[in-house]
Amino acid sequence: MLHAHVAEQRAGTPPGFSFALDAGGLGAADVAFWTAWDGDTPIGMGALRALDATSGEVKSMRAADGWRGRGVGRAVLAAIVAEARARGYTRLFLETGTTPAYAPALSLYTRAGFVACDAFGDYALSAHNQFLSLDLQGRH
Repeated sequence: MLHAHVAEQRAGTPPGFSFALDAGGLGAADVAFWTAWDGDTPIGMGALRALDATSGEVKSMRAADGWRGRGVGRAVLAAIVAEARARGYTRLFLETGTTPAYAPALSLYTRAGFVACDAFGDYALSAHNQFLSLDLQGRH
């Protein structure tokens, strides 16, 4: 699932604008990774990357084909938000695409309370990405 996610991100995004974490990136010390399973089949994944002592970034969210719209992404995102709160983070950020293929993800994030924000970290705004953040201090 991870390899398909990275390949799809790179195929649908111009060179230099895909920021999906590959297996090496997900193994970094500042990244926690979650998967959702149906028996022996992975059906969802997502990661939390530390940005600093008070904030983190949602990375590589994905529900498997056939599982989108069935609560998998919502469950993985809830686990990430819970971990961010447990770490004492006050804000979560994410970067996502702008094409219609990203509409389901954008809907998931906005329903969870994420709002548009400026670029963060080392990212730069382009026609291919958008940025969202979630205030963790007021939502439980």
